[in-house]
Amino acid sequence: MKEYLKHDEWCIIEEGFNPELHKSSESIFSIGNGKMGHRAMFEETYTGATLQGSYVAGIYYPDKTRVGWWKNGYPEYFAKVINSTNWIGIDVQIDGRYLDLNTCKTKNFKRTLNMREGYILREFTALLDDGKKLSVTAKRFVSMADTENGAIRYSVTPLNFSGKIAFTPYLDGDVKNEDSNYDETFWDILEMEAHAGEAYLVSETNKIGFRTGFGMQFSLSIDGNPVNVMPEVMKKEKWIGNRVEREIKEGECFTIDKIAGVTSSLNYDKADILKATKAVTAAGFKKGFDSLLKAHVQKWTEKWVHSDIRIKGDIAAQQGIRFNIFHMHQTYTGEDERLNVGPKGFTGEKYGGSTYWDTEAYCIPFFISTAPSDVTRNLLIYRYKQLGKAIENAAKLGFTDGAALYPMVTMNGEECHNEWEITFEEIHRNGAIAFAIHNYIRHTNDEAYLAEYGLEVLMGISRFWSQRITFSTERQQYVMLGVTGPNEYENNINNNWYTNKMAKWCLKYTMEALDKVKAMDEAKYNAILVKTKFDTEKELPRWADIVEKMYFPYNKELDVFMQQDGFMDKEQIMADDLDPAQRPINQYWSWDRILRSCFIKQADTLQGIYVFEEEFDMETIKRNFDFYEPRTVHESSLSPCVHSILAAKLGKVEKAYEMYLRTSRLDIDDYNHEAHEGLHITSMAGTWMSVVEGFGGKRVHNGQLYLNPTIPEQWQEYAFRITFMGNDLEVCVSDSKIEVISHAQNTIELNVFDKLISVAPNKSEVVSLN
Repeated sequence: MKEYLKHDEWCIIEEGFNPELHKSSESIFSIGNGKMGHRAMFEETYTGATLQGSYVAGIYYPDKTRVGWWKNGYPEYFAKVINSTNWIGIDVQIDGRYLDLNTCKTKNFKRTLNMREGYILREFTALLDDGKKLSVTAKRFVSMADTENGAIRYSVTPLNFSGKIAFTPYLDGDVKNEDSNYDETFWDILEMEAHAGEAYLVSETNKIGFRTGFGMQFSLSIDGNPVNVMPEVMKKEKWIGNRVEREIKEGECFTIDKIAGVTSSLNYDKADILKATKAVTAAGFKKGFDSLLKAHVQKWTEKWVHSDIRIKGDIAAQQGIRFNIFHMHQTYTGEDERLNVGPKGFTGEKYGGSTYWDTEAYCIPFFISTAPSDVTRNLLIYRYKQLGKAIENAAKLGFTDGAALYPMVTMNGEECHNEWEITFEEIHRNGAIAFAIHNYIRHTNDEAYLAEYGLEVLMGISRFWSQRITFSTERQQYVMLGVTGPNEYENNINNNWYTNKMAKWCLKYTMEALDKVKAMDEAKYNAILVKTKFDTEKELPRWADIVEKMYFPYNKELDVFMQQDGFMDKEQIMADDLDPAQRPINQYWSWDRILRSCFIKQADTLQGIYVFEEEFDMETIKRNFDFYEPRTVHESSLSPCVHSILAAKLGKVEKAYEMYLRTSRLDIDDYNHEAHEGLHITSMAGTWMSVVEGFGGKRVHNGQLYLNPTIPEQWQEYAFRITFMGNDLEVCVSDSKIEVISHAQNTIELNVFDKLISVAPNKSEVVSLN
């Protein structure tokens, strides 16, 4: 752990500059608005270690797969979220010498991520080697309101001298990715244009031909009063900017406001990119820094109203949950159904593609309760529109007749993950995509979605399961061989309990969905059967037989579900018995040693118990939790939240709190020593789940909302808001009472500790715990 950030309810604060922590801070202080974002690099020159990252949503590069042994069905490329033009750069010179925090000393360095209002603020005093002292303040944001604009206000004040200060705002298209497989450059510069006070750069990706446009305009002021300085227009290869220099007196504050405009061929015709970039840059510049910031802050205020979780009495816990919610919102806004929730968001390059099963398993529970229903619907439609590619993916592996295998990693529906044990074996991802449809409908009652989109996806997935599952004559049951479950510290195993469970559920739910659509709209039902060439007499009997005869590994002596066949053949060592110096084991052990161990990377069997919790009594849940939790090393960011939720249900509140802190502060405190690579965005939704589904006990069964809250002893009270069936509710929990406040237009019924209560619009109901 690296606990160098100050605890604060609404801000992430770094006091004092440590170059060794800078790349981690670049990740943690990243900002975005769903369309674009960037790491928290410095505006001025920095010659120290840094991971430059400026990203545009939906823009990627198909980096040719690099493997030692090619296998049939292997993806041809690994999609890379690519570093794009750096628009934040402002070189600063003091009497001709560059300001560089790698070569000068600093005092009172403070970097702040204001999560309430969505901006980065950096303040410090620079001590140059010639004795000059200057105060620097830099504030920047990417607008949530004007989503193609970003803005920077950069101020320099000489403290013990008068002299010439120069600003060089620029656009730099000479960028690369550190993780490029063949050290390729991904961009060609098509156009560069600069005039006094403005500059524009249009570039295009190799191979696919995405185009982006970046523009900038700037203004200058001294002590808040506008000044005009004739700039020098500058051009280099792949770089364009202006340079302005002014004599500044001791104590005067010299400020540059730099406004950027960013466009892409996702939203404009390629031929119009330069024109569009000029237009959005000019529009942002006309509004100015202060007006852009005001509108941006208002958007954040609206988001926090519906998604904030308030925790009283525990600043670390409060900071953690807001940090996670903040990054969820700035990664995905739900306004564009072509986009999804990237596992690193706008914070780093790792993990390549934009979409994993994390979206359905973790992010949808967050958005379904905190955002308008069309946000989640768009995430589901994203998968529907890629159904054809999922069928192609399955066909590459030998499946037929419309079977669909959704990719583990994708940008456009094609599989682009280049590890065989993931690409070919971690097929449980199909189940998460199917379950998300069910989860959406049970929260919204939007059953029309089945006929419009959902049923075809379910049928394709169920066809895959039907072909992937085989009948064992020895067991006289159906089995699933050669898979990897959520626990990726096991490969090529037989009968992963979770995967088998998801497959059985999918087949059963799809059969129910077929009946439901037939009853709702028989004409649509028949049209789907024709479109998919579905033979009910041939396919449905096999599905029903699999549902009835699916095999699940089970240990009778322990009375627990077995993660897979042969799990008890492993040496049973508990995670607490590991040498702390060898943690995380994936950074110290060979892969062979990991595979032979019993250690579990993330919730696997417990993931299934979490998903299908209503099927199991408390004793069954407890036995399985008590067996698997001590063997879990939580070396996936997706793991702690599931354990936290189940621990809270079981009354193990201290364990739930421990796991909550781990998931909420995973990146802030860098539990797994990898924050420098980027943040774990999709698992951040799990932090929200830990509070609302864990401590809040929120569940939905048979169209009814249930709350069974508990509260950690470290908290005085906590509160959250959720949307259910279009009704907006606020839940406040203390150790003495639970208050449910309705912000809805209709009276809503819900169950609190299995007691049915009714809450009228704009009223509240209190359930006493005494």
